[in-house]
Amino acid sequence: MLIGVPREIKAQEYRVGMTPAGVRELVSSGTRVLVEAGAGHAIGLSDDLYRQAGAVLAETAEQVFAECDMIVKVKEPQPQECRQLRPEQLLFTYLHLAADPQQGELLMASGATCIAYETITSPQGGLPLLAPMSLVAGRLSVQAGAHHMEIHQGGTGMLMGGVPGVAPAKVLVLGGGVVGSSAIRVAIGMGADVTVLDRSVNRLGELDEQYRGQLRTVYSTAEAVEEHAREADLIIGAVLIPGASAPKLISREMLRDLKPGAVMVDVAIDQGGCFETSKPTTHADPTFVVDDVLHYCVANMPGAVAKTSTMALTNATLPYVQKLAQSDLTDLLRTDSHIAAGVNVLRGELTHPAVADALQKPWQRPADLLSGQRHLRTA
Repeated sequence: MLIGVPREIKAQEYRVGMTPAGVRELVSSGTRVLVEAGAGHAIGLSDDLYRQAGAVLAETAEQVFAECDMIVKVKEPQPQECRQLRPEQLLFTYLHLAADPQQGELLMASGATCIAYETITSPQGGLPLLAPMSLVAGRLSVQAGAHHMEIHQGGTGMLMGGVPGVAPAKVLVLGGGVVGSSAIRVAIGMGADVTVLDRSVNRLGELDEQYRGQLRTVYSTAEAVEEHAREADLIIGAVLIPGASAPKLISREMLRDLKPGAVMVDVAIDQGGCFETSKPTTHADPTFVVDDVLHYCVANMPGAVAKTSTMALTNATLPYVQKLAQSDLTDLLRTDSHIAAGVNVLRGELTHPAVADALQKPWQRPADLLSGQRHLRTA
């Protein structure tokens, strides 16, 4: 198999789908790797490092897409990349199709097999390829929120940890999963007054035990969201339903009750966002204001720390790349339910129920498609 690593072309995206260390591991096991020139240049991974690891360098992305059996990326393919995919080719990257109907249509039209990092599961029930970037995004959410709480950024002018005699900022974290837990850790470390809302009593219990009185835990209801959002200086949206559109926890009407200058950081924006007024932004222009509330909705937050993010992501993805490269795909999808859960598009059909529900389209099980059957299902 020939694996291709193109340079990322999404705005302000400097991560790369494979490091030289990953290339070396693959090449040593007999897998060939083609890397687009300059793919890792922005984070100090030079073309020479890739050559020394055993990669062949391609001058253009077109060469990578034309020649390779599997494409390994970081972010969802842009339209011009989708149009270069072909049947029998494998795409392995983040997709976030629930919030991107155009990409869904283009990937279905390509005929390629598209496996999303964010829906691969683990035997423990987690999302092992989403977790590394969730950790990064959770920590960055508080860092970005603290910066935009400054008065000249449009925030309330509150210092996260306060000072003696002055109360700290109030931080509300919606969701106690990987993103939320990571945000909580940083916010508490900065001395903030932190509240977390979650629908899992067990998860709230774990967080309460971990922080032993430093964290306020509240079962999430509409009333609880409204009550605690009114008092917050910073709200972190950290909810996730694998593959599906994020639930809208804060409505447009609720904004009128929030503090003027309150900051909302929507980490769920890749899945459509968990605030009704959210819309994707970029690192170049990260915020906008609705009803005096500052929204930070950068769709590739971990890209701000591209070197750390690349290392964390590729540490997690490499074993899966190796398995995909060394296995018959049909056999693998029939025997490995966790990788099969990552398949979002196969043979021109959607294959993940949550994605299909978000896009309002029917779907089929990968096993049915592989066996030549056609059983359209609705989510």
